[in-house]
Amino acid sequence: MTLGTKLMKFASWLDEHILILLAGFLLAFIPLYPKLPLFEAIPGYIVRVRLEDIFILFTAVIWAIQVLRRKIAWKTPVLLVILVYAVVGLLSSISAVVITQTVPNQLLHVGKTLLHYFRYLEYFSLFAILYSAITKRSHIKVFLGILVASVLLISLYGYGQRYFYWPVYSTMNREFSKGLRLYLTEHARVQSTFGGHYDLAAYLVVVLPFLMALALAVKKWWQKIGLQLVHWFGVWLLIVSGSRSSFIGYLAGIFLVVGLFALTKRPFSKMLIWGSTRFLFVGVVTSFMMLKFGEDMYQRFLQVLEGYPQAYESYQNLDEQRIILVNDTIPIALGLKDVSFNFPNGEKPQDAISTEDAAALEGGNVLVSSDERPTTERPSDVYVDVPDIVEVATISASGEASTILVDKGPRTYSECALTKGLSQCIRYETLWPRAIAGFYRNPVLGSGYATLTKEVVGQFTEAESTDNNFLRTLGETGLLGFITFYGAIVVALWMIRKHLFSSDMWAQILSVGLLAATVGLLINAFYIDVFASSKVALTYWALVGLTLGYLHLLRPEPEPMITQLAKTLRLKSHISENVGNFAGSSQSQKRLKKNR
Repeated sequence: MTLGTKLMKFASWLDEHILILLAGFLLAFIPLYPKLPLFEAIPGYIVRVRLEDIFILFTAVIWAIQVLRRKIAWKTPVLLVILVYAVVGLLSSISAVVITQTVPNQLLHVGKTLLHYFRYLEYFSLFAILYSAITKRSHIKVFLGILVASVLLISLYGYGQRYFYWPVYSTMNREFSKGLRLYLTEHARVQSTFGGHYDLAAYLVVVLPFLMALALAVKKWWQKIGLQLVHWFGVWLLIVSGSRSSFIGYLAGIFLVVGLFALTKRPFSKMLIWGSTRFLFVGVVTSFMMLKFGEDMYQRFLQVLEGYPQAYESYQNLDEQRIILVNDTIPIALGLKDVSFNFPNGEKPQDAISTEDAAALEGGNVLVSSDERPTTERPSDVYVDVPDIVEVATISASGEASTILVDKGPRTYSECALTKGLSQCIRYETLWPRAIAGFYRNPVLGSGYATLTKEVVGQFTEAESTDNNFLRTLGETGLLGFITFYGAIVVALWMIRKHLFSSDMWAQILSVGLLAATVGLLINAFYIDVFASSKVALTYWALVGLTLGYLHLLRPEPEPMITQLAKTLRLKSHISENVGNFAGSSQSQKRLKKNR
């Protein structure tokens, strides 16, 4: 075989497999690669272009070429709804500039709005890529293997951050988003390869139900044990991330997975025993991990109760019993009272700074510290004294207008923040009302992307957050955007409903996993903008595409037109023959009657 022949053969193979190779690469690269920036998307803005954006764009171009060549399947109802949302988002952006004028007709402001619009299209592109990439049933094992390996590696990196000072690359503020290398202090929340602990937790809400479904469905004992270990390693990572809403979403998703698998057992007695034992196992292991590693999670749940004295007192009593149970009762019963479970620690790196020391870079308004316990002078979830720095317009001696930062001294807090915590009351008093006001400006199309955090129309904000994805969608794109965005999710769930109890193991794993992941993520969306977080949204829509792409393979192949025509002709011939026989039989009966 000549070199030219080998190259042609390789080119043919690559043409056949390039999309699945790129899709598998993206499924692993997106969550594993830290949020290191390449360059600014917009000057002065927190969103930066990263390596994953380049790879996604390249893969999207390959996908479009394959569509034009009619090499791949891509038509699905979900993609149709997504295309409608794309039109609505574009109309909303135009409306924001022309009608509501919530986006000034300036390149900086219009560019920021369009940046968010194209980011959503980027998220959706992973759906189309994964949907088209899977062309054989055997491909599903490869993709799920990548998913399991990714969770394991992310958990290992989180462990290294917690105990060995491995680098943290955060995007919690503009200074950090430049790629500043940090390390975590003793009680700080783990972020792993993500830009923040909330993003990490939301990602785990998406992927852990798939791992649990896999662990329950596979037959070999060593696969079950291995998958369960990776799953619980991921649960540990979720707990040390300290996200309350994500933890609740995870519990809802996991119990849904176990419940749906229990319903497949027959007879009823077996279903009851199987389901009860699995529910008990999940509850016991989760409770133990919360007791051992969930101190920060406990404190965050406690902040919710502080505004309700009776509930707070009941919690305090239970917490005292929990401490006794964990530190004394259980260790004594197991003979482990004097055994140390301290994890080994690494040495602090010399070429990085901690998330606490980095607070000075932004005047203290950065990552929340967890090393200090709150005092009565601040809300319960504020651990450092953050100065009240405001931007003030000024005119120089030469007459040029500019802005300066002025420190107004100690920050004051509302009564709501002092009783219920600053995190909750920022949502109640600022973020959510602004999103609702954006919806009222134009209930049909909203006030446009990146307009909900501004105090005045001309203000340029360096980041966007509503901390409620439903209100954010309503405020930015109105009812049409809300219906089409979440409509795509509803259509996807409608398409998997028949496969929740499928005899095909992989179809059941994917369908149950996607349903549980979606329920968990929607619960999380009440408190965090999860569908606007890049790593979370990209992974979620990739898994939607993966699931529907595999289910598409299970559909019977349409027969060629010539085969259908032949069957039609044979059917017509058969009908004519039967009619003739019936007519002949009728004539014979008539002659017989006449002879009689």
